[in-house]
Amino acid sequence: MASSSRRLQTKPVITCLKSVLLIYSFIFWFSGIILLAVGIWGKVSLEVYFSLLNEKATNVPYILIATGSVVILLGTFGCFATCRGSTWMLKLYGMFLTLIFLVVLVVAIVGFVFRHEIKDSFKKNYETAVEKYSGSKDERSKAVDTIQTTLHCCGVLNFTDWNTSAYFKQNGIPVSCCKSLNNCTTADLKDLEKAKGKVYENGCFNLVVKTMDSKMSVVAGVSFGTACFQLVGIFLACCLSRSITNNQYEMV
Repeated sequence: MASSSRRLQTKPVITCLKSVLLIYSFIFWFSGIILLAVGIWGKVSLEVYFSLLNEKATNVPYILIATGSVVILLGTFGCFATCRGSTWMLKLYGMFLTLIFLVVLVVAIVGFVFRHEIKDSFKKNYETAVEKYSGSKDERSKAVDTIQTTLHCCGVLNFTDWNTSAYFKQNGIPVSCCKSLNNCTTADLKDLEKAKGKVYENGCFNLVVKTMDSKMSVVAGVSFGTACFQLVGIFLACCLSRSITNNQYEMV
């Protein structure tokens, strides 16, 4: 009788845990969609910048996309495991949550720790792209034109950086630096003095860094938020699994 009474008393607790974990799993599933969207947004929005970064940096959006997809599948599995009340499924769910937590946390930390290295890599590659600029005949040259046109900048630190490039000796400053195409002739672009005032004078590096910082902060924030949120799921899954096991409670 005492054992039966304890079981009856624990039913509301288990039902409550089950309801909370079910709500959590749905929110977790939705966070996977957000993570997936951020990864796709980062790939599309920062693609022009990634073309001037090293290979490790370009993998960040793909990692977020893959993680988001896994989170969506895992959230679906969590809802199923919670509804079934299966202890081994709940333990497996908790284990997967722990793994995802570690992966997302490591990615976020690595991105934060190596942010200066990424900036240095971008500056070095951008300088190389300016020196070897070919007039939109290759991916890096197209990236330079896109950045200069979009951010209204010219060169690495300022427009005079083009003076050292092979392209400048033959064609002058690229047209993508012009403030207005109607007031920017070939003769102007071949003379730094004449070009001053007709082209964007500020360099692109500082503007790119500010743009990337603002957008990468969104990526990092979502990553850290998702990682910390998983701790709640791990706790709930473990508590529900333990409650069901200890009280030998079978849920249909």
